[in-house]
This record gives sequence, structure tokens and C-alpha cells, in this order.
Amino acid sequence: MYQNKEPKRLYRSATDRKLCGVCGGLAAYFELDSTIIRLAIVLLTIFGFSTGIWIYLIAALIMPDQP
Repeated sequence: MYQNKEPKRLYRSATDRKLCGVCGGLAAYFELDSTIIRLAIVLLTIFGFSTGIWIYLIAALIMPDQP
């Protein structure tokens, strides 16, 4: 039977945050460990010519805070 579930929402984490909570929020949304997301951002920053920094900053501006 179909349950009336609220859809998943992407928020910046209020509890799992180091800077703005972007990695913690992405990890909660995709049900991953936040360390994996943080490592991916660092690797993008190192090997992507600072792409990771831009992605993080844009996500921090766009994603709402967790209620």
C-alpha cells in the first residue's frame, strides 16, 4: 500500500558541519558517509584546478539550512 511520504529534501546540515554544512547535507541526502563527500571535494579542488572550491561555495549559497 502506498504511504504518503514526504519527498527527500537537500539541506545544509545543522549537525554534521565543518564549514557550512554542505558536505554533511549531501551525505545525508545520498545516504553516504560525509567523509567520502569531503574527500571528493578535496580531490576536485586538487585535481580540478579549484573546481571543488567553486562547487562548494555555490552549493553553500544555494542550499537552504536544515530546519
